[in-house]
Order: sequence, then structure tokens, then C-alpha cells
Amino acid sequence: MTTWREETVNVAGSELVLVRGGQGKPLLALHDEMGYTGWMGWNEELAKSREVIMPLQPGFGKSPRLDWTWRHRDIANFYQNLIREQNLGKVDLLGFSAGGYIAAEMAASNPEQLNSLTLVGPMGIKPDEGEIFDMFACTINTYLRASVASQDNEFTRIYGGDMTPEQFELFEDARAESARIGWEPYMFNFSLPGLLRSAANVKLPTLLIHGEEDRIVPRDCIRKYREALPQAEVVNIPGVGHRPEIEKKDAFVSAVKKLLG
Repeated sequence: MTTWREETVNVAGSELVLVRGGQGKPLLALHDEMGYTGWMGWNEELAKSREVIMPLQPGFGKSPRLDWTWRHRDIANFYQNLIREQNLGKVDLLGFSAGGYIAAEMAASNPEQLNSLTLVGPMGIKPDEGEIFDMFACTINTYLRASVASQDNEFTRIYGGDMTPEQFELFEDARAESARIGWEPYMFNFSLPGLLRSAANVKLPTLLIHGEEDRIVPRDCIRKYREALPQAEVVNIPGVGHRPEIEKKDAFVSAVKKLLG
């Protein structure tokens, strides 16, 4: 098993908690709108050849909230400072759901900081058909269940059983911060497709991963990302929902490793 650790660093004058494990070139991984779920199988596999670095998003329970951040683009700017101030050099960037939204904003703003971009069920672009699932119109458990096609996988280990008071507080912190920075417009930026032209112009190697039974992010979001990033490869994973990294870990890891080389 990979030895991983939590550490607190100072970024742009604020504290940020990182989870780090593995060795090799840095792979910066951004968790989704429900927060960090722990070191899982996909982390373990990718950490065999990369140093996996996961920031715990400000305002999500362990890293303090940044009062100056009002949009996902602001978090993207903060993480760009993380790359510079921690001397990470050019990183491979991996983002899940709302973390994919942040990653896309980073690529739009400064693609030269990145070796590659992988977006997994990314929010951030308004679909023409369908809608991004409203996480604030239901209970936490309903949203979590909607995120997978099957619970016969790591989902049960992560979310099974009774929710502890600590887990509930972390989920509520995550939902509160997601609402603060993503409520209106809901989890997308009208400007993002146009802003991604910079990443398209430099032909940033890009991978879009989507579960074919995703109920959270419509397929049309992937189509519009592909329009904005014509160099992107699209991998549709059958039989999974919004969490391919836990529903079909091997297929997910294989797709990511192919891009990373």
C-alpha cells in the first residue's frame, strides 16, 4: 500500500490541507462537490507511477474558507498559486465533477502550467439538453445514491452504514461552500467554452471521461466540452454513473494512464 499523508501548506497567505502519496511526476487531483472521500483504489493505482496530490478544497471542513473566493474560477486561481508556490512545475491535472469545473477554469486561464487535463463528469458548461442535477434540492443520501449506477463497489465502503456526525458535518460544509460559489448560475460559467480556446490553441492533451449512466452531468456537457476542446479524447464507460473511478476502477485507471503515458 502507498504511504499517504496529510499536510498543511501556506498558499497565497492562507492555509490549505493537502493529501499526498506516491512518487514521480505530480498529478494534481481535484475532488468533487461533496469533498474528499479518502484514499481509494484509484488513488492507489495512480500513485504507483505518480505523486498524487489532492488539495482539500477551502471551506470543505479541513481547509479554511477563503472569503475572497466567489466563483469556481477563484478557486482555480488559488490552485494556480499552489502550483507556483509549491514549485510543482508543469502538472498533470485531474478533476472530478465540480473539481473538473475548477480544472477546466485552470486550463482556460493558464494551460502552460499543465502537461495534461483529465475531466471526469465535469460540471462547468451549461448543457443545451438536460440539466446538471440539483444537489441542493434533495438530501445528501439521495444525491450520493444518484451519483452511481450500482452500489456494489467502493461506494459501500465509503458511504455505507450510518453516517457519523463528523461525516454529516463535512458533507454539510461541502454543500454550503458549493452553494456559496456555485448557486447562480448553477455549477456552470457561461464564458467557459470561449475561455477554453487558449487550451485548445496550445493543443493541451485532454481526456474527457463520462459514465454512460451518469445522472448528475448530462452527456451534452461532454459534447460541449469536446466542441471547446477539439483535441480531447472522449472515453465513455458503460454501466457506470457519475463515479467511474469507484464503479469501474480498472477501466477508469486504464484510460487515465493512457493519457499520462
